[in-house]
Amino acid sequence: MHAPSALLRGAPPQFDLITIYNRFQSLKNGAEATLSQVRVAMKKRLDMIEQLVDSVKSYAYFEKNILENITSMRSSLSSAKPSDLQEIEGRSRGIVGSIFAVAENYPQLKTSETVNVTMNSIKGVEDEISRHRYTYNNIIQEFNTMVDTLPSSFVASITGMKKLEYLNFEEDELRRMGYLTSEGFEPKRPEVKWD
Repeated sequence: MHAPSALLRGAPPQFDLITIYNRFQSLKNGAEATLSQVRVAMKKRLDMIEQLVDSVKSYAYFEKNILENITSMRSSLSSAKPSDLQEIEGRSRGIVGSIFAVAENYPQLKTSETVNVTMNSIKGVEDEISRHRYTYNNIIQEFNTMVDTLPSSFVASITGMKKLEYLNFEEDELRRMGYLTSEGFEPKRPEVKWD
């Protein structure tokens, strides 16, 4: 028998409450740190998107508001909450999608080393964002489970802790495109019309 476990067995119930509270705080701090990593990666991606727009604009016309949108998204990242990050994610993916579509129409862009390197770098950063989002959501799942289960729900109630928000980038995009129902559990098939 380990000495620490023997000591804990005789510990007063307040010790358990303190341990639970400290676990909540540890998870909350881990979530905030991971959310910061998501913000940094998203800023990196926005910087690369701006470079890509600069590389592509000599081939195709890009509206001035695209660069303004990128700047606006970049400046709002530092204080963005999970719901704000989801909006920024959707907007930035839209810009990348339109740039990729432009690149498909211009063979010179497909062979441009600068454009290809930047596009691949963006994909790499998107993988990084995905990994951070996965880690964040795992932390949030544990935190929210503690809020819902006994005895930690008592500590959450006493200290005013509420469930934290998940980062659901892909799910929001699928829902926006009509592939998920509002519950998000049952995929909806796209409507096909034959003319």
